[in-house]
Amino acid sequence: MEQHRARLEEMLRTRGPGSRPASHGRYTLIGQPETLVIVERMETNPFGLRGQWEKELEDVLLDDLEFAWGPRIRLSR
Repeated sequence: MEQHRARLEEMLRTRGPGSRPASHGRYTLIGQPETLVIVERMETNPFGLRGQWEKELEDVLLDDLEFAWGPRIRLSR
């Protein structure tokens, strides 16, 4: 987390609760505690994350977070 503190703060500020995009119902996960775990998986095991995610949750939630985080490997369609 310390390594990505500035990036996390920027994502929270620009797309987190109270932001303009969030007011339109986007970026639901940003600001939730589990976001830290999800972005850690995006950085370390993005293909595994996407594979598990598609079995359980709506793709749009991960797609939005992935766009906001801007991982090195883009997995969304």
